[in-house]
Amino acid sequence: MSKLLIYSRHFGLHGRPFSLLPDPNFVFWSAIHARAYAMLEYGLATFAPIILITGEVGAGKTTLVRHLLHTAASDLRIGLVSNAQAGRGSLLHWALLSLRQPIEGRMPYVNCFAQFEALLRAEKARGRHTVLIFDEAQNLSVSMLEELRCLSNLNSENDELLQIVLTGQPELNRLVDRPAMQQFAQRISARFHLTGMPMEAVGKYIAHRLKIVGAEQEIFSPAACELVSSASRGLPRLINQICDYALVYAFADDRTAVDADLIRQVIADRKLSSPTASAEPDE
Repeated sequence: MSKLLIYSRHFGLHGRPFSLLPDPNFVFWSAIHARAYAMLEYGLATFAPIILITGEVGAGKTTLVRHLLHTAASDLRIGLVSNAQAGRGSLLHWALLSLRQPIEGRMPYVNCFAQFEALLRAEKARGRHTVLIFDEAQNLSVSMLEELRCLSNLNSENDELLQIVLTGQPELNRLVDRPAMQQFAQRISARFHLTGMPMEAVGKYIAHRLKIVGAEQEIFSPAACELVSSASRGLPRLINQICDYALVYAFADDRTAVDADLIRQVIADRKLSSPTASAEPDE
């Protein structure tokens, strides 16, 4: 912690600007992220049964989900299921736990389903509807996705009870686009694929995060930002990783600014130019 404080003070900052943890306080509305979030809002407003947001590893999907959780309207009851996988418990158990519902021992499926449906209808009676968000949904099995499709059958023309939001990596798109998944795909009424930011947005992203923690002058040169953009492919997590290391290097060298040469050192030392460089949990 003391090293972090010295690192921050060196640049006149009051926090760490490039943490790898998803933080809605740092959300940056690039054009691509604004479109992704607009599609998420559109899906919720039009009561899309299933909403699908995919993107590269580190593209910012989880940060958008966290922003939704912090800004959701009071008429939404939201449950977040992170990293559910086949063989790690019943999907309905995951759903009930995310909605803070007690589960007594090994409840039979029919009891879980009855409890889940009762919750949805109770929320509807209060003027609210329920949203289940499955983050890292590429880990769901075909049978789990089929179970989600069946849960969406609880909706009818007169009862809009449940919406399902899936966020995941590109393989989730390939999974739901299989011919055998046609029925599931037909339930997806809002869909967006999140890519990396263009070069012109990366410098603004870096400046945005620095400003939030109190930066009053330019720390990364335009040439440094261009190199960060190229090495990261515009993916926020890789940008954060490169920039965080660059600030550590600059602090060690007693520099108050980061230039292109310093970014080259970071990329070479950390081998960050590879598309699979980051193995951290998703944004």
